[in-house]
Amino acid sequence: MSPLVVDASVVAKWYFDEPGCEEARAFLAAALAAGQPVVAPDLLAIEMANLAWKKARRGEVSAEQASAICRSVPEVVGALLPSAPLLPAALDAALELGHPVYDCLYLAAAEVEEGELVTADRRLLGATAGTPWAARVRCLGAA
Repeated sequence: MSPLVVDASVVAKWYFDEPGCEEARAFLAAALAAGQPVVAPDLLAIEMANLAWKKARRGEVSAEQASAICRSVPEVVGALLPSAPLLPAALDAALELGHPVYDCLYLAAAEVEEGELVTADRRLLGATAGTPWAARVRCLGAA
């Protein structure tokens, strides 16, 4: 079974009540129940830590909740892939798509892992539409 690569736009919905969170949580539960591998570049842990920090600074979560989120991301995501080996493919995608390398790391992970990227990032979905990467990307709503 090929892995599902998830990005921060999906994982954030696992932790925070925001539009699409029920759908994201159902997606995670279904993937885990089916034994579907869920992976992401290690950048995901950094993005989630930064988001938890922002929410703690705004008083949306406590410092303890932010810490718990940081600790749990590596446990919830089955594998965090080293980003450095993904950078050449991510840069190629970024240059071709005119889209940030950060997001393209997730595309590169899907390509290298021969999996599919699940995202709620509409800009990324738009950037990949009509390109070879479109076959490796699906919207959370279609997950």
